[in-house]
Amino acid sequence: MNPQVRSGSTTLSDVEQTDARRTLGQIFDPRANALNAWRLGLALAVIIWHSSVLTGRPLPPFAVHQFATQAFVDGFFAISGFLIPASWFGKPRLRDYALARALRILPGMWVCLIVTALVIAPIGLAIQGGSVSKLITGGGPLKFVIRNSAVAYVQFDIGGTPTGIPVPGVWNGSLWTLQYEVLLYIVVAVLGLVGLLHRRWLFPVALALTLAWTVLTPCPFDGGTVTERLARLAAMFAAGALIPRFCDVIPARWSCGLVSAVIVRMANFLPNYRAIGAIPLAYTVIISGALIHNKRMNLRTDLSYGTYVYACPIQQVLVIAGLGTLNPFVFAVISTVVTLPFATMSWFLIEKPAMKLKSRITRRGVQPALTRSIP
Repeated sequence: MNPQVRSGSTTLSDVEQTDARRTLGQIFDPRANALNAWRLGLALAVIIWHSSVLTGRPLPPFAVHQFATQAFVDGFFAISGFLIPASWFGKPRLRDYALARALRILPGMWVCLIVTALVIAPIGLAIQGGSVSKLITGGGPLKFVIRNSAVAYVQFDIGGTPTGIPVPGVWNGSLWTLQYEVLLYIVVAVLGLVGLLHRRWLFPVALALTLAWTVLTPCPFDGGTVTERLARLAAMFAAGALIPRFCDVIPARWSCGLVSAVIVRMANFLPNYRAIGAIPLAYTVIISGALIHNKRMNLRTDLSYGTYVYACPIQQVLVIAGLGTLNPFVFAVISTVVTLPFATMSWFLIEKPAMKLKSRITRRGVQPALTRSIP
């Protein structure tokens, strides 16, 4: 008789074997996970990166790899890919899905545009001794709000401001990702309407095609064309979307997450890290979010979106105020402290009420389990 096995008792070996057999579908709890904490962490990481870019003080060479320039936003899109198809499965009607997505993105973005145009930019101009009244009467703020209100970020400046800083003529460089996010929402809706979203084979095919696209159109560290950016973000969205489709066989283990994180870090020395790092990055973020059940990490207050959209214009004002000469990491801490109150107000005054409105005016569908069978 195996000494590890005893009738009527559970040994350490039994527990280890059980843990080794756990899958994502078995352990993921939609109401108790750390994905909101992960998104906030990624938003704060973007602040750190922007603290280098916006102050014109590059980070040390060891950090200037794709991990610092692209992996944080890529992580956002992997989480979106993991969650957004479930939004369609839960409410498989175009009206309900579109309304849910619009209410999550647009109100917070619109208010951010207004606050940036009428509060943040005038403060920056006043610090430099410019005429705030001339800025407003010249129509710059109104043009900024209207031209960017359709999600596509097409006007970067407000009446020619900001000026005299390392990155002039741009108030909110973070908003560029929202148009790609919305475009991928539309792709999910189209696939849902034609019935392909339920096909399990779709997701590995989509990932293979988008990864091949990134190889053909690699996105440079400092931006890239519309096509290059779309390829990059579509690949990460597809990587995130692939995981729940195979959650019944994907292991949920910290050791696997650690190995995946190492693969991502090493892949960043390649010209296009996503070629081998897309799935490991998505796995690392999603599995760690699923495995963490600490109540303090299960954030009901989601400040990630507000942090992401407000940080850049606030950092530009801080640079105008002379804080750009500080060490980038010190500047990042100050930027975070100033940004979080704006993010908090955005959540409680705009985003949370919009989400409650969404729940009232859309019919509740049956949210499928993560392990639902997909042909």
